[in-house]
Amino acid sequence: MSDGIKSYEDLVAWRLAVSACIDVYRVTQRFPSDERFGPTQQLRRAAVSVPSNIAEGYGRGSRQEYTRFLRVARGSLNEVETQLLIAEKLGYFGKAEHDETREKLAEAGRVLAGLIRSLET
Repeated sequence: MSDGIKSYEDLVAWRLAVSACIDVYRVTQRFPSDERFGPTQQLRRAAVSVPSNIAEGYGRGSRQEYTRFLRVARGSLNEVETQLLIAEKLGYFGKAEHDETREKLAEAGRVLAGLIRSLET
C-alpha cells in the first residue's frame, strides 16, 4: 500500500484498535453475569470488528475496497464508544477506566480518519 507498510500489522490504526479491543475485553469481564449475552457480547463483537475490518480491507487489494472496510471499521468504533458510554453510565465500570479506553478509541478514530483521507485523495 505505501512505503514501510508491509502488512496491516504495521498500521498504527490497526495497532490502536487491537489495544482498545483488549481493553474492552478486560472491562466486559466485570460486567454483571446477566449481561453476558447482551451488552457484553455485542460490545466485544463491535470491538473485534474494528481491527478485523482494517486487516480485511488491507488484504482486499483495491483502494476502493480498502476504503470501504475502513469505513466499516470506523462505524464499529463509534458503536463501541456508544456502548461503553452506556455501560459506564449503568455503573458497570468506572469513569476513569471509561475515559482511558475512550481516549484509545478516539486516537484510533483519528488515525483511521487520516488513513481514509489519504486513500481517498
